[in-house]
Amino acid sequence: MAHYQRVGDVPPKRHTQHRDPDGNLYYEELMGEEGFSSDSSLLYHRHVPSAMVDARTWDLPDQATESNAPLAPRHLRLHDLFPGECWRDVDAVTGRRLVLGNADVRISYAVVGRPSPLYRNAVGDEVVFVESGTATVETVFGHLDVDTGDYVVIPRATTHRWVPTTGGEPLRLYAIEANSHIAPPKRYLSRYGQLLEHAPYCERDLRVPTGLDTSSPRGSDHSTTEPVEVYIKHRGNGPGGLAGSVHVVPHHPFDVVGWDGCLYPYVLNVADFEPITGRVHQPPPVHQVFEGHNFVVCNFVPRKVDYHPLAVPVPYYHSNVDSDEVMFYVAGDYEARKGSGIGIGSITLHPGGHAHGPQPSAIEASLGVERFDELAVMVDTFRPLELGEAGRAGDDGEYAWSWAGGRR
Repeated sequence: MAHYQRVGDVPPKRHTQHRDPDGNLYYEELMGEEGFSSDSSLLYHRHVPSAMVDARTWDLPDQATESNAPLAPRHLRLHDLFPGECWRDVDAVTGRRLVLGNADVRISYAVVGRPSPLYRNAVGDEVVFVESGTATVETVFGHLDVDTGDYVVIPRATTHRWVPTTGGEPLRLYAIEANSHIAPPKRYLSRYGQLLEHAPYCERDLRVPTGLDTSSPRGSDHSTTEPVEVYIKHRGNGPGGLAGSVHVVPHHPFDVVGWDGCLYPYVLNVADFEPITGRVHQPPPVHQVFEGHNFVVCNFVPRKVDYHPLAVPVPYYHSNVDSDEVMFYVAGDYEARKGSGIGIGSITLHPGGHAHGPQPSAIEASLGVERFDELAVMVDTFRPLELGEAGRAGDDGEYAWSWAGGRR
């Protein structure tokens, strides 16, 4: 996100000596994308950021996937994946369950009740949508207080952890993990990276990290002087081309006294997305909020709908020639799916090669409607998605026949 920030204690000129009050050098770290050729930030640490004293393998949550065969649209019930009170012992990193994935993106779900370990995704950026609950996301850049409806965008290799603050209620997270970087759509941006006038959100809507602790003396390390563990997801030979490692580092990585640049985690709340509407039905790209390599993220928010006197407000039937479409139903009353069993916490997968659209009864029922009260997060991918273990576990087995009134 090319939106310059400067936080804490940084020197007047980059790559020059920067010392603490006792004369000790701080250690400068460049976090940059695309080999020094894209967005970056400079962070100033009290301790050597590359220091480590041990390492071991981390067995990742099940990353295996199976083809969507025979080809079929599917309804996946996410709220059935964490029954009872089991969420109390689940964290936002090791507790993720893989729903869908391909070589470009993985979609996971977690219902969380305890803090996660320190974590670094070295494969790609993450967008984590907070379905419900509150948390603090602690990072090397500072912390982000997050709430229901927030998209939390975390750049690749950012060390962070999730700390639920919901008390006796679960924190529900919908994680979109890329094998690339994730950013606002290019058509929303000037050639220098500013969000343009026609974009449905702007820089004022973004929340950036705060609360960087610049007061601790040299030698302190975010409440402990003992070595700490950092869980790392990285490229490897496991399912999905992934592997996991745990690095034991001698000092807590949240030892940054200052940073500046254009690469950092940030938050956008879905309520700050301004919907684009028209006299007749608008195509899904008007709902786009982010993009990654070979996929896009859209959201459908409460909005005034089509106002042509003969408009049909629900979507027309459409064939996904080039993409699979994943819709996560978060809140409200989704008009196009009435009568299908879809509800809050549902996912629909509409694969490329299959025409899909509203349930037949929903078309007539939508005529004359002026407003849709719905909230959903959509991911469209340009390679076929496969089912993860959570996708298989949550499949209702019936959705494919819903347009015909049942299986023959």
